[in-house]
Amino acid sequence: MADPKEVKRLEELAYEMRKKLINLCGAYDGVVHIGGDLSMTDLLIGLYHHGMRVDPSDIKSPTRDRFLLSKGHGAVCMYIAMCLRGYFDYDEIVKTYGRLDSAYGMHPCKIQLPGVECSTGSLGQGLAIAVGLAFSARQRKEAHRVFCMMGDGETCEGEVWEAANTAGSYKLGNLVGIIDRNKQLMTSFDGDYMRLEPYADKWRAFNWDVVELDGHDMGQIIDALDNLPPITNEKPTVLIASTIKGKGVSFMEKNVGWHAGALSKEDTEKAIADIEADYAGERSAA
Repeated sequence: MADPKEVKRLEELAYEMRKKLINLCGAYDGVVHIGGDLSMTDLLIGLYHHGMRVDPSDIKSPTRDRFLLSKGHGAVCMYIAMCLRGYFDYDEIVKTYGRLDSAYGMHPCKIQLPGVECSTGSLGQGLAIAVGLAFSARQRKEAHRVFCMMGDGETCEGEVWEAANTAGSYKLGNLVGIIDRNKQLMTSFDGDYMRLEPYADKWRAFNWDVVELDGHDMGQIIDALDNLPPITNEKPTVLIASTIKGKGVSFMEKNVGWHAGALSKEDTEKAIADIEADYAGERSAA
């Protein structure tokens, strides 16, 4: 059972992170993939601030856990989660985000930004890379885990399922997939054109252990991370986290128009007010 003090600490970080995401979006002269950023905020806080073995003062430690953001368009969410952990400076992210030659691109680049494990952005490829890293670690008898965050929309890609089959076949117990299961693709909802259900059963069929959870319940996130099987397990694990795209902002939640967007001053103020009310328990979800 998750420690209530730890749950509260991480909830406060997620609240701070959502406000920083909105402020960056409002300050940036361009669109930000804010909907999916807000849906995976709690998950990334749980990972970087509780579940993963990482040290921002020793980013090349051979014992560190590896994290791959397969849904690379959510890079700004990862940058801010890492910023709150001590990797980067938030003001520098806001000042340079998305600019030519910035270390903080719209998709993450490991060449530009030390601490990022993998350059991503072409959807569907992250899990295959994670499988390679996990296989290599096992061959070298290394004890770290490899975590890979995916959007559910990108799991329409065939390469994801080839990688899932490979991971299950090679019994990569050191691999953890995390699905931001907000049930929205870029321009549609799950099932409008592509049907993903029965989703959990698909992963089980490829010989994965499956954990289904509420991706906005920090207690459930902590419990899922704390109770991962040992890396010697004969199955990889996937955490299927039910989330809400645009979580915390009334006019973004479950709105396909907010896969990506820009915020006016008025939008920014409204979004911040919504997040504050949501955190205080004063606003019902859309």
